[in-house]
Amino acid sequence: MNYKIGLIHGDGIGPEIVNEAKKVLNAVSEKYKVAFSYQNLLLGGASIDACGVPLTDETIRRAKQCSAVLMGSIGGDAATSPWYQLEPSKRPEAGLLGIRKSLGLFANLRPAYLYDELKDACPLKEKIIGKGFDMMIVRELTGGLYFGDKKTTETDGVKTAIDTLIYSEDEIRRIAKRAFDIATKRRKKVTSVDKANVLESSRLWRAVVEDTAKDYPDVTLEHMLVDNCAMQLVADPGQFDVVVTENTFGDILSDEASMITGSIGMLSSASLNETKFGLYEPSHGSAPDIAGKSVANPLATILSAAMMLRFSLDLDKEADAMEAAVQEVLKEGYRTADILSEGCTKVSTSGMGDLVAEKVCE
Repeated sequence: MNYKIGLIHGDGIGPEIVNEAKKVLNAVSEKYKVAFSYQNLLLGGASIDACGVPLTDETIRRAKQCSAVLMGSIGGDAATSPWYQLEPSKRPEAGLLGIRKSLGLFANLRPAYLYDELKDACPLKEKIIGKGFDMMIVRELTGGLYFGDKKTTETDGVKTAIDTLIYSEDEIRRIAKRAFDIATKRRKKVTSVDKANVLESSRLWRAVVEDTAKDYPDVTLEHMLVDNCAMQLVADPGQFDVVVTENTFGDILSDEASMITGSIGMLSSASLNETKFGLYEPSHGSAPDIAGKSVANPLATILSAAMMLRFSLDLDKEADAMEAAVQEVLKEGYRTADILSEGCTKVSTSGMGDLVAEKVCE
């Protein structure tokens, strides 16, 4: 079977890290006789430069024809890039929000896993790390504050800004169901994060999650307020299995979880719709300050490609091989600059991609 993969190289370090993920995918293709074809798609700053807008109808149309989409990073330096002289709806990040909405990508999956080889890079004390942690944060991606009505008014010279937070029962139920489905294949625990002591939307969230839990009697459900969850992530991260939450809370908590792994350059993510289709990308940004220097860490993008094989293409064996190759390279002491520690061997962006591809082919 031939799988058509859309590639969004993006901005900053995006082209470099996508090229390395493609290199590893080609190694998988050679080793396991799986056919991949690639479609290059424009998004973000690259799309602004070429087409004048951060997302075109053509990109949406072509993305829908793919089995899945693998993306680098988009955006630039807000202080210096001409992209950020444009109105907000024309900036790179507007393209990302637009493609998520257009493709129905309502479920964002962000694993946070501490590799034994990177424990020294974790900012937490050893007694807190314990035996490590392995969690999956499931973030609702197309509702809430980011997509609610927005306006700024002025009365008697005083400006007032309004952002609207809206969630429907159906939106909550479908993300809750995705979280419980994932938990059944892991350690069978879901932590639902909200602010039900203050927000009406969170009270509905909690009620719908509790109702959904009735269909999963083997999964333990707990509720946690978002401020407490932020504390617990650094006090006892090992307690979490699957964390499900709304858009804004998930944006913040998933970034916090990423940093306690030692490097955001190691963390993959997936954004899925109600079918097998998904958009896969590293959790980190475009890092324009190091673009073109071959020092960026491509492992998050490579691991995102492994998630793509697992969740969208049902190629579990091949995904296992990619993840095992990354772990083996780390065990042998190879590191990019962001995760370098004493006694390890520093490699470039392309050097890391070469090493992982070679391990896949062994």
